[in-house]
Amino acid sequence: MIGGGFRIPEVVEAAGARLVTVGTTNRTRPADYARAIERGDVAAILKVHRSNFSISGFTEETKLAELVELGGAHGVPVIHDLGSGLLMDSAALGLPYEPTPAESIAAGADLVAFSGDKLVGGPQAGVLAGTRKCVARARGHPLCRALRSDKVTLAGLEATLSLYRDPERARERIPALRMIGTPHGRLERRAEAVLAAVGSRGAGLRRALRAEVVATDSLVGGGTFPDARIPSAAISLGAGDKAEEWLARLRAHKPPVVARRRRGRLFLDLRTIAPEEDSVVAAALAALAASVS
Repeated sequence: MIGGGFRIPEVVEAAGARLVTVGTTNRTRPADYARAIERGDVAAILKVHRSNFSISGFTEETKLAELVELGGAHGVPVIHDLGSGLLMDSAALGLPYEPTPAESIAAGADLVAFSGDKLVGGPQAGVLAGTRKCVARARGHPLCRALRSDKVTLAGLEATLSLYRDPERARERIPALRMIGTPHGRLERRAEAVLAAVGSRGAGLRRALRAEVVATDSLVGGGTFPDARIPSAAISLGAGDKAEEWLARLRAHKPPVVARRRRGRLFLDLRTIAPEEDSVVAAALAALAASVS
């Protein structure tokens, strides 16, 4: 699945190609690919990075370098679909290992595909990188002109990519990376400040919401880290059987504020809220408290 209900086999079929599956769901070896090539009529080896789900237990996966060696021996190009395409070391963000486009190219992949948005943090776009020969062949296809990005998208992508010349600057300026990398302590202090601002708007407002700052976990998601959790801080509201009503009131605020619900309590995870939006959250909570007190 690549989003929107589209699946890789359907995309390949729509391109006029035929997908030859190899191995099994949990175990794929180089010999599986070799057998498929030996049967003939193989135009390329496609490796799709497993990003938005995980497989555990008895697993085995063919490494990209092994596929590059196999492809080189048979004159078959290798395409690596990375999905989100994180452009920096995931350890710097406190996340599990995630391959980068630079690593795939260094390993010898002929083409590497990844998104310009998601973890890259730019506009909605698709990026193809790799050898001059393969990129030129893709650029020369008639569909490339029909589906080419416009100047606004290219300008936004260029501005985003330029930030990666300084990784520290990228982590501060790109919202997705900034949210992922914000320390737990800073989020906790912001949550306390928001509640303090709510309390300053009138006596008993914080008590009316049964509000408190609690420790929680943020899910990275984004089609790249399905299991990764980051310690975070949230504002918790004791809504009880009024949870749906309170959620609706928060959504009706201008601008809307969206919380998540669990066991009669509402949670606003500060990791998913930009610092400049803290005043909006405080105003929404004050309005909610005034309506229920």
